Amino acid sequence: MRFEPAGEPGVPDDRSPARYMVWLAGRHPVLLGTAITFGVLWMGAQALMPAVVGRAVDAGLTHRDQGALLTWGLTLLGLGLLQAVAAILRHRFAVHNWLAAAYRTVQLSVGAANRLGSELPRRVAAGEVVSIGTSDISHLGHAMNILARGTGSLVGIVAVAVILLSTSVPLGLVVVLGVPLQMALVALLIRPLHHRQQAYRDSEGALTARAVDIVSGLRVLRGVGGEPVLSARYRAQSQALRADGLRVARVDSLLEAAQVLLPGAFLVLVVWLGARFALRGDISAGQLVAFYGYTAFLVSPLRNLTEAVDSLTLGHVAARRVIGLLRTTPELVDPARPATLPESPGELVDVESGLVVPPGRFTALAATAPEDAAAIADRLGRYVDGDATLHGVPLRDLALATVRERILVADNDAHLFTGPLRAELDPHDTADAASILAALDAAGATDIVDALPDGLDSAVAERGREFSGGQRQRLRLARALVADPETLVLVEPTSAVDAHTEAWIAGRLGPARRGRTTLVCTTSPLVLGRAERVVFVEDGKVVAEGTHEELLAAEPRYAAAVRRGED
Repeated sequence: MRFEPAGEPGVPDDRSPARYMVWLAGRHPVLLGTAITFGVLWMGAQALMPAVVGRAVDAGLTHRDQGALLTWGLTLLGLGLLQAVAAILRHRFAVHNWLAAAYRTVQLSVGAANRLGSELPRRVAAGEVVSIGTSDISHLGHAMNILARGTGSLVGIVAVAVILLSTSVPLGLVVVLGVPLQMALVALLIRPLHHRQQAYRDSEGALTARAVDIVSGLRVLRGVGGEPVLSARYRAQSQALRADGLRVARVDSLLEAAQVLLPGAFLVLVVWLGARFALRGDISAGQLVAFYGYTAFLVSPLRNLTEAVDSLTLGHVAARRVIGLLRTTPELVDPARPATLPESPGELVDVESGLVVPPGRFTALAATAPEDAAAIADRLGRYVDGDATLHGVPLRDLALATVRERILVADNDAHLFTGPLRAELDPHDTADAASILAALDAAGATDIVDALPDGLDSAVAERGREFSGGQRQRLRLARALVADPETLVLVEPTSAVDAHTEAWIAGRLGPARRGRTTLVCTTSPLVLGRAERVVFVEDGKVVAEGTHEELLAAEPRYAAAVRRGED
């Protein structure tokens, strides 16, 4: 049996954790039903074995009937074979259900992350996403896996109760009433376990998020001397997580002990009562053996039922986290009837600041506050809602896919990803080698590739950690140039490079984008001096326009901002 993840996960029922779990179970009804069927056969065969042994004792041994002994012996052999085959098939189908639930949840979670796009870091903690992709999918998968064993165990207990009541009403009542009593006692531990698991899961997600933040900013932390402070906070939070884990373990250990102690004590009680009944002649020796066998047998289904309750509880906690992510909707959505745009490049306007970016020209934006330039770039790329327009059409009236296709915003928050460098620079695999090399040359990144052992075929590590900050910045710029969008918005593309490299990039950026619309947000005099037009922004508003030299002569505030950038 081969497992293949679903091509399309479907539309989940995210109204509640329980509904989501029911929805997961219903995605593979045939496989789930088959696993449950084999689970019932597996446990049912075991449930009948003590009765067969009892009959063999009474008919074959007590009455010295060799034919009956052979018949019941072969019957026991058949039940054993049925139990073994059903156990194997039940396990195989249950594992398939485990994988299907886990990977379907992964598909849904990745789809939710893709829908949120750039909003994901602002809306969902990184640790939350990591925890969903590691522990939560495992809990949901196990909740689907346990259904076969849990259902089979329940059917086995009911079958045993019927057999016992038909054999001896008093002993049957002891078993029938004792089993629910044991489950009720175990259930007393489930609720506090549920709450403590929830607290542990919250602490785990928060600690994972903090770890991600520390690792990603380790170089900066060491530079400013903040590593000891952050390490102390992480240590304190990890100790709090350990305490939460110990609280979970205490209840879990009591639960494990109860699963052994209660069935064991129950077994002793039934054997003692059965022995007294056998001595009085109320039941036969074979029936006593059967009662003992049933009581011993009930330990397994009781443990399975307890495990099922525990697994379903963990699955419920995990499902709550998953649907929390699935319910997180992006703030920016496509309009009901998206507008269309002419194919030709158009004028890009940020109404709020008064910025006008003419098509086909190299424009630079210098702002006294870097956050003002970043806010304008976000509005122009429609990463936040605003009144920006393209071709006179509000960006909010366009499909997001159209905006992303026509306008590319490249800032220093973008990451490099694991894989071959060639695929990193050209993720759509549409550019030829000459275009990639030209983009590397314009970004001043040729030396980076030349130093790699396999050139463009070299593997990039996670987040490009083998490169320095300046090298990563140049590679991100090369990637943006390879994409060759109709409109390219660059935010501080040379902030991490030396003056020589910055001069190189400034001299080649304009020619590399000739005939295309380019806006560079920067206060670098080297880049501003190469721009065809410079726009000066103060307090979020355009206050002056002209060439770099004209603004230096006419705007003291511009000169101060540029010289600050030069320093």
